[in-house]
Amino acid sequence: MERRPCWVEIDTCAFEDNYRLLAAASNDAAEDAARLELLAIVKANAYGHGLELCAPAAVRAGARWLGVTSVEEGVAARRCAADAKILVIGGPFAGQGAEVIAHRLTAVVWEHWQLDELEAAARRAGCAASSVAVHLELDTGMNRQGVGADGLDGVLTRFVRSDSPLRLDGVMTHLYAADESDDVATRQQLAELERMLERMMERVMAAAGLSGRPIWLHLGNSAAVLGGKVTRALREVCGRWGLRAMARPGLALYGLAPEISGESPETVAAASLRRVLRWKTRVVSLHSIDAGQMVGYNGTFVATEPMRLALLAVGYADGLNRALSNRGWVLIRGERAPIVGRISMDQTVVDVTGIADVVVMDEVVLLGRQGGDAITAEDHARWAATIPWEIFTSIGARVERREVRSGP
Repeated sequence: MERRPCWVEIDTCAFEDNYRLLAAASNDAAEDAARLELLAIVKANAYGHGLELCAPAAVRAGARWLGVTSVEEGVAARRCAADAKILVIGGPFAGQGAEVIAHRLTAVVWEHWQLDELEAAARRAGCAASSVAVHLELDTGMNRQGVGADGLDGVLTRFVRSDSPLRLDGVMTHLYAADESDDVATRQQLAELERMLERMMERVMAAAGLSGRPIWLHLGNSAAVLGGKVTRALREVCGRWGLRAMARPGLALYGLAPEISGESPETVAAASLRRVLRWKTRVVSLHSIDAGQMVGYNGTFVATEPMRLALLAVGYADGLNRALSNRGWVLIRGERAPIVGRISMDQTVVDVTGIADVVVMDEVVLLGRQGGDAITAEDHARWAATIPWEIFTSIGARVERREVRSGP
């Protein structure tokens, strides 16, 4: 059956190029022992781009690690990335331990009940001692998730027993201000990280029964990776404690450079990123109205002159933010068509009075390039007073994701 004409095109070639670009930029002139691993963030349906398309693309590009939010997302990622290491950043919930074990997921932990859940599931599954890897999140100042300094010793005792099926494979934290150029908050967090690592390593040395020394230390989002200073600091910390460095880019993989204090990072990598997603629909019908006639719910738009209007097969249930009503625009035949009236749940009306020869089933670009013009996620975010992340992740499940592959 043919589908309603509202779809996104996902350029997996661009996604792969972005991953390789970030990996190369992160490891420019780095010694092999100090190379930075990149964990590809594909949570939230790959930022709305389609997990089933982007997870395999990340693996093809060389990613060994994928990052998801939940166990459910991890199970879905495993179906399309059989051999990848999959990190469940939001941790397991009650009753999910068996799925973590069965699908070979690596769970982030910081609460005793999470460790209880995983340990019980591992024992039921007959897992050997130290065979189930987990990553411990340290709260270094964001106060969202993670164990703080006051609870660290208690959590570490869970890894002391030699018969525990759990293994402390990695340590992580999250930087809450990597996009601020003054680095004050980031330096404070890194200092707290060092203090907590020192305490951890003291316990490693003191407890002969500890189930393995952690291998990985990871932090840093796209802003940190593109900025460079954070990843250099991460390498230095890892060098002091004998750990391997990993960072977790998200938005940059999809072709956008996060703003740092209001400006995009001025690096070669940032300038070379390729947009991965194009969102399109079609003209459903056309009609003309006279001056004084209203358009849409509550008549928020009133024509001041005769107009020709096009109806589009897209609405806020598809993710087109209702805040774009009467202020956003789309591209038809390479020209801008303003949105008029309120965006409805399933439909949107645009003004095509000044665009010649528009016909039913003409292709309409909501996000992407057409002719010599383009509409970006940053445009939508500005119109809706939000951020590009929300624009992407709001694109609804009923919008078809189509894979395309193109050259540079």
